[in-house]
Amino acid sequence: MVQGTGSSVGKSTLVAGLARAYTRRGLRVLPFKPQNMSNNAAVTQDGGEIGRAQALQARACGVQPETDMNPVLLKPQGETGAQLIVQGRKLNTVAARAYQKEKNKLLPSVLESFYRLAERADLILVEGAGSASEVNLRANDIANMGFAQAVNAPVVLVGDIDRGGVIASLVGTQVVVAKEDAEKIKAFIVNKMRGDTTLFEDGMAFIADRTGWLPLGVVPDLPAVRQLPAEDAADLKTTFTSNYFQRPDEKIISGPVKSPKRLRVAVPILPLIANFDDLDPLRSEPGVELLPVMRGEPLPECDLVILPGSKGTLSDLACLRSEGWDKALVAHVQRGGHIMGLCGGYQMLGKSIADWAGIEGNAGESAGLDLLAVETILHNEKTLEEKNGFLANTSIPVHGYEMHIGETSGQDRKQPLLVLDNEPEGAISENGQIYGTYLHGVFTNRSARLALLQRAGGMDFAPGGFWSQREISDQKISVHSSYDMTIEKALDALADHLETHLDLDALLALAQKPLVYS
Repeated sequence: MVQGTGSSVGKSTLVAGLARAYTRRGLRVLPFKPQNMSNNAAVTQDGGEIGRAQALQARACGVQPETDMNPVLLKPQGETGAQLIVQGRKLNTVAARAYQKEKNKLLPSVLESFYRLAERADLILVEGAGSASEVNLRANDIANMGFAQAVNAPVVLVGDIDRGGVIASLVGTQVVVAKEDAEKIKAFIVNKMRGDTTLFEDGMAFIADRTGWLPLGVVPDLPAVRQLPAEDAADLKTTFTSNYFQRPDEKIISGPVKSPKRLRVAVPILPLIANFDDLDPLRSEPGVELLPVMRGEPLPECDLVILPGSKGTLSDLACLRSEGWDKALVAHVQRGGHIMGLCGGYQMLGKSIADWAGIEGNAGESAGLDLLAVETILHNEKTLEEKNGFLANTSIPVHGYEMHIGETSGQDRKQPLLVLDNEPEGAISENGQIYGTYLHGVFTNRSARLALLQRAGGMDFAPGGFWSQREISDQKISVHSSYDMTIEKALDALADHLETHLDLDALLALAQKPLVYS
C-alpha cells in the first residue's frame, strides 16, 4: 500500500508508474484505492464510475477499469457534502460530518471489491488517500491505516521534497500515528526531487536511521508526468500553463513572414469543475494556447471559451455570474468568438436549468446563460454510458462517455453537434458560434479535435499552417500524434524513471499475501 505524508505528494502517479513497471516484468498487476475524493471520474465498461486516477492506473496495467478498483468514490458538491458512489453506483448524498461517523459501514464493500481483485492478481498496488497521519480521522478510517490493518498490507510512505519539510513530514508521521499503525510502514520514498539527488543522501540516511524504515530511493521530478491527466482541480493552473510542448517528431512549417496563429482557448475554472481531463488532449496541440481563468481574473480575449463539466451546475453557474463572466461571454460572442459547453457547461449555456427534486441544492429553477435555445431538467437517474459516433454531417469518429444527471431539449438540438449510437446529440446555435455536448472525451480523437478547433476559427490551415485541411478531412493522423500514444509514452517514461531511481526489487519483496477474508 502506497500512502503519503499529505495530498498531492505523487501517490497516484507513483502507483501508475509502478503498475507499468511491474506489468512489464510479466506480473498480473491491478490497482486499488479503497476511497477516493474526486470530481474527475471515469466510466467503466459495466456502466459504473471510479476515480480517473484508477482508470489511468488500470491502463498502466494493460487492463480495463473496473468498479472494484475504487469501491468508494466521493464527488464533492460543495464545502460540506458529497455524492457517495459505492462500487460504481450512486448511493446517496452525504454531509462531511455524517460520513465520518458512517464510513466504517462501507468497509465490507471495500473488502469485497479488494478480494475479488486479489483472486486474479499477482500484485495489488493499493493507493491511500490524503495523509497517513490524520489521526483525528483514524477511528473509522477505510482509506489509509484502517484498510492496511484490515488486510495486513505493508505500507510504503511517500514524501514530497519539492514542497519542503520532507524529513519532518516523514519522521513526524511515525511519531503521531498509533504504534500499531507505525509498525505497518516498512519503507519510504522521497518524491519530486529537483536537481542533484546525491545532495539528499544524508537526508535519506537520517530518515532511515530515525524510523527504521527501508529507503527505496529518491525520485527526481519528471516533466513527462505532466502529460498524464491531472487528478486534482487544484493542479490545473500549473498543469495547463507548464505543459505546452511541441512533439520532437512532428515538423511545424512556418510561413515566409510569420508563424501561424495559435488558437487561444480560455477555460473558466469554477469551484466544482468535473472531468477536466476532457481538456488534456488540447494541451498536446502545438497550435493551441490553453488559458485557465481563475476566479478574480477577467476573461481574456480568445477564439474559443470552453465551459467544462461541473459537479454542481447551478452553484457553478451562480459563481460564473458573480465573477462577471456571463457578461464577458456575451461580449465574446458579439466579437465573433465561439463557446463550447461540455456536460454541465452545456447545460449552463441553455435558457434554463430546473432542479425540481432539489438534487443539487434547494428545489427550483434557474435561468441559464441563454446562449443556446435549449432547456435542462435535472432528475435522480444518472446516465453512465460509453458512446461511439461521429461529428454531425461528417465521417469523423468520436468516442467517449456520458456521465450526467438531467435531460436537455429545445430548438437548437435540431442542429446536433454529434451523432452517437445513431442518435443526434448535443446542440449548435443558429449562428453556429455556440455548441454543446454531453460527451466526455470528445477531443480525444485527433481528427475530431482538429475539426472542432477549425470550427472555432482563428486557425491558419493554409500551407505553412499548423495543420492542413486535407489532414483533417482524410483523417490520416499519424500514430505519433495521437493523444493515446502521448499517454502511453508518458507511462513508459515514468516506469523507466522508477526503474532507474527506486529499488523495485526491494519494494516487491515487501509484498505479502493479504489476510484471509471471511
